[in-house]
Parts: sequence; structure tokens; C-alpha cells
Amino acid sequence: MIQPPDDSSEAQSASVSPEQYRSLCTILDSVDAAIYVACMETYELLFVNAYCRAHWGEPNGRRCWEVLQSGQSGPCSFCTNDKLVDANGEPTGTYVWEFQNSATGRWFQCRDQAIRWSDGRLVRLEIATDITERKQIEQELQAAKEKAERLARTDELTGLDNRRAFFDRGQQVFRQARRSGRPVAVIMLDVDRFKGINDGHGHAAGDVLLKALADSVRTLVREADILARLGGEEFALILPETGLEQALAVAERIEAGGVGVNVNDVSELQAPFGGWKQSGLGRELGPEGLHAYLEVRHTKVRRPALEVER
Repeated sequence: MIQPPDDSSEAQSASVSPEQYRSLCTILDSVDAAIYVACMETYELLFVNAYCRAHWGEPNGRRCWEVLQSGQSGPCSFCTNDKLVDANGEPTGTYVWEFQNSATGRWFQCRDQAIRWSDGRLVRLEIATDITERKQIEQELQAAKEKAERLARTDELTGLDNRRAFFDRGQQVFRQARRSGRPVAVIMLDVDRFKGINDGHGHAAGDVLLKALADSVRTLVREADILARLGGEEFALILPETGLEQALAVAERIEAGGVGVNVNDVSELQAPFGGWKQSGLGRELGPEGLHAYLEVRHTKVRRPALEVER
């Protein structure tokens, strides 16, 4: 602990008696916050209260970054000294900020101020209050908010974008396409006779099938593509910067990537994508009578809004 001055030291020059100094230290030691004073030129700790000593130990002539932080080989990159004085080197008032201490992992709200020490040099006075519990609550609330926003845009069963996210993201893709003059393709997927699957094998089996279909298609698309479940057994895929021929190639890959799902380890549901159509040509391109059909629409970029029509 920094010892109080005697009658012949700086206490007299500051018109503070040793008894007054000890009384002031008692007050500062009773505060439930870190209070310290460091020279702004040398970073030497000139005073620390009991809170600091309990959490970081005695200063023993060391510099602030050597005592109060960990892993530092020099002054902290987040040191506030430059924020506490003006261009003429005069104190500017209190600077309030928050940070996570590297030695304890605790969060603190700090109130820093440049003041004149008894010998006239500039020092940094910091009062740091532990706000870890508050920060944890804030972080939990932020995480809950982000999760709620994510769930609001995610299909719970398949983990794909939902209808809302599909149209929101799709609008952005089409606006970008109009600016760049690049094509956009939309592929619609619908599981045919899905009601019969639900009725014959149960909704749980239908859910397993939908998830398997989503997982299968997800492996066949690019990161920039937008794959979504619009509702029920309806899916849609937006392919940015993709012309008709490329879209047809994607459709063929999806058609070839059908899935089979075991039900109660006895029967197997087959759901290959096929029977797909190219909008505008009016002719079937895949075999008839399959469990799914795929419609490909080549959408020109001059359209004023995203349209996905059945």
C-alpha cells in the first residue's frame, strides 16, 4: 500500500495533514470500485485503493499496465491518456467508457480524468465500477433478440429461409440485378401428393421427408443462392446471376438427387424431383408420375419486383 506522507513531505505542501491523508485513504478504501492514480508520462502507479490491491495486488513501484492488465509488454492500446487532455496538454474533463479487464475478465465502467498531482505533474485518476452482471444481462438480451430475429426468418423444420426471408432477400437480389443488368433465375419445387404421404405414413414421416429433401437440395446450391421453404411442401430457389441454361442444369442436378426416407425401419418413401417444367414452353421435360415436380422460370431483370408465380 502507498504510505501516507509524514509532516515534512508533500502533505504539508498540499495543506493536508497526515491524519487527513489517512482519513481520505480510509474513505477511498471503503469504496466498492477500483480507484487509482497513475502518472500520465511514466505510467507509474502513485495510488491504489483497497479494491485494486485486493484484485491486482500491491503496485510496488510498477506501472499501471504491469499491474492492472495481463499480457502487456507496454502501455495499453486502449489507454485513455490522449482523451483526457487538449492540444495544449490541459485537462478536458471526465471521460466515461467501458471495457473488459484482461487480467480478471470482469467488465468495468471507467471514469477517467486528468488532474494535477501535488507536485504539479499530470496524472490520470480512474474510478472503475464493476458492471459484469449488467453486461451479462445485456449480452443475454442481445443474443435473445438476435435469436428471435433469426427464428422469425428461418423455417423451424428444415432450417432454410422461410417465406418472409425469401421475399426480403429476393427483393435485394432483383434490385442488384436491375442495377448490374445480370439475369436471375427462380426454381419452384413442390412435392406432389404430399397429403397422401401424410395420410398414409403420418405427419412425422412427412416432416422427415421434407427435411431430407431440404438437406439434399442444400448440398447442390451455391452459397449465394437463396433456398427457402415457402410453406407446407413448397420450396423455392433463387439463383443470382444465372441464365436459363444454367438454371436448367441446376434443375437437372436437383432432379437427379432424389432422396429415400425409411419409415419405422420398414417402408421407404421415395421423393426424387422430376416432372419439372420450363415456364413458357408448355412441355414436360421430366418423367410423369413422380412424387415431385419442378418448375423453372427465367425471370428478366427488367421486372419491377420479385415475382414467383405458380
